[in-house]
Amino acid sequence: MSRGPLSIAWGESSLSPQHAGAVGEATVEVANTGTVRFGTTIFVSYHWLDRRDNPIVWDGLRTPVPPLEPGEGAEVRVDVRAPIPPGPYRLALDMVAEGRAWFSELGSEPLTVDVDVSPREGEPHADLPDDVEPSADWSERVRAAHAEGYAVVAGAIDVQGRRRPRELDPYRPEGGRQPGFSAPLICPSVLDGVELEPLHDVAGLPAFAAPRDEPWLYDGRIVLRLRR
Repeated sequence: MSRGPLSIAWGESSLSPQHAGAVGEATVEVANTGTVRFGTTIFVSYHWLDRRDNPIVWDGLRTPVPPLEPGEGAEVRVDVRAPIPPGPYRLALDMVAEGRAWFSELGSEPLTVDVDVSPREGEPHADLPDDVEPSADWSERVRAAHAEGYAVVAGAIDVQGRRRPRELDPYRPEGGRQPGFSAPLICPSVLDGVELEPLHDVAGLPAFAAPRDEPWLYDGRIVLRLRR
C-alpha cells in the first residue's frame, strides 16, 4: 500500500563479497508503490551502519533507477563501496530523491543485511628512485594500510647526508595520519588497477595527485629515506 507520493517496496536482492574501501555490487528489485513517476532524480543508494544501527557512512554511491510508473518495478545493479576498516557492518539499501529526501525519511524502510567486510585485496607497487629506500617497517605499514581499505598509501621523506630541501618540509617524519593532507603524494604505494595523475617532481622525487575516486592515506609514520 502506498505511503505517499514517494514510496517503494523491496524485492529479491544479492550482494557480492565486500572488501574494505573497494567497490562491489548489489542487485536488488525495487517497485514504485507511490503515486508519482520515478524520474531522473531518483537513485538507489545505501548507508553503512554498525550492528547497533549507528551510522558509519551515510551517503553512499548513487545508482539511477529506470523510469518507473506507480505499480511498476525493476531490477537494479547497484555500485557499493565498502567501508574502512574491515569488520562487521550492516548495509542499509535506501533510495533518495536527490535534493529532497531519503525514502527512509518518508516512511519506506531500508533493506538491511549484515555484512562481514573483508580486508582489501590487491598487490601494491611503488616505483622508488635509486636514491630512495624504505625504512625497516615501511612494507609492513604500507601493506597493513592497503588491507585496511586504502588504494593509495603515501608517507614521509627522511633526508640523510645533506640539508633538507625546503620543498620536503610537508613530508617530515612526524605525526601520524593526516586526512586533510594537501601536498602531492611522493613515491606512493598503489594497488594494481589504480591510476594516479602525475605532477611536477618535488625535490627531484616523483609526485602525484591524490585520487578523487579511491580512498587514499598519508601517514607520517610511513617513511622513505632519501640518500643524497
